[in-house]
Amino acid sequence: MTENTTPTSVHGIANGKDSTYADIAQGQIVTFGRGSKPESTAPLDAEGLSIKPGRINAHTHIYSGLAPLGMPEPDVAPENFLQILERVWWRLDRALDEASLRASAQLYVAKSLLYGTTTLVDHHESPQLIEGSLDIIADVCQELGMRALLCYGITERNFGRDEARRGLKECRRFIEQNKRPLVQGMVGIHASFTVSDESIRETGELCRELNIPLHIHLAEDGADVKDAQERGYAGPLQRLLALNALPPRSLLAHGVHLQRDEVLLAEENDAFFMQNPRSNEGNAVGYAGVLAAGKAVAIGTDGYPADMLAEVEALRRLAGDNNDDMPKVENRIEGAYSLLNRHFDAPFSPLARGSMADIIIEDENDGSPPRHVMVNGQRVVSDGQLVNGNLKEIEEFATSQAAALWSRMKDL
Repeated sequence: MTENTTPTSVHGIANGKDSTYADIAQGQIVTFGRGSKPESTAPLDAEGLSIKPGRINAHTHIYSGLAPLGMPEPDVAPENFLQILERVWWRLDRALDEASLRASAQLYVAKSLLYGTTTLVDHHESPQLIEGSLDIIADVCQELGMRALLCYGITERNFGRDEARRGLKECRRFIEQNKRPLVQGMVGIHASFTVSDESIRETGELCRELNIPLHIHLAEDGADVKDAQERGYAGPLQRLLALNALPPRSLLAHGVHLQRDEVLLAEENDAFFMQNPRSNEGNAVGYAGVLAAGKAVAIGTDGYPADMLAEVEALRRLAGDNNDDMPKVENRIEGAYSLLNRHFDAPFSPLARGSMADIIIEDENDGSPPRHVMVNGQRVVSDGQLVNGNLKEIEEFATSQAAALWSRMKDL
């Protein structure tokens, strides 16, 4: 994405209420006011449309971007969460090559921007393509104009300790070498039940050395808790703490099978949770109502499309079904902005002078996708069309790569 330092003015309605104007320069809102529109002509006229902060997907898997394009069902239907991983997602990530990963990233990022999602917090695995894999995703994000937090989730599930070390090396390489303005790196673990204590310790050491937080799946299923207990720990959270591998600002995905005191313990250690309602429901792992005990909670999709309005709708439905605390549910919807504030050291919401210019402009009354999307002050969707890519070409490339990917999966 080409940087443009020319100031932009936007005139419209803030959150469907007041007539509002904003002047944007160098990726930030430099003037924000309410009332009649200034006499100057706005390059981006949003009159009558709502101006809102861009939506955030606080936990996802960009590598699953081709899954909606006919991913074959496993030969034997899974009966539990571990079998879903083994027969579906762990086969998919092993079958990824450079072309299919690029196609996945292009399709997922493009569709996300068109949904009005301006930031993706990604957790990546591709065991046959570890070295350089984060560059492939980061290049796509930068080219199309998506803000992103990326990590490689280390594991030992395929090739043992060497696989974990290579994953950590990829995290280090990317964090130290990345120069893309829209993208930052993190350190990742897939889940504690797929790694040894030695790998967890080494992860903690790398986080402290680089002053970088951890991104991990935590207590998504009871199997994660059982594994930690069989290793002599009270649970996977306590295992991370005992091995000094929960640095400040760490991101904990799911938390379905934690206890209330564990949620509070995680927050005492400055961790942030990401709830993934559609994925948890689809995988039948339960509903993370325990997260009502916490304050630092955001919403992710765990690889589902980054249609955050659909995710919020699912959250509200499931919260009602599970007698969750609705005011706290609403706080989770806003929690992603707090998460970003911590990692990019700048405010993203509410819109005001000094906040980052990641915004969407939409008619919130007709249910249509955003008309315009801006990231870092640059328009990335204009009149419902991608600015930095051709959706038809992206979809054609994705379709061709999906067919090859499904063929490789059958051989695993």
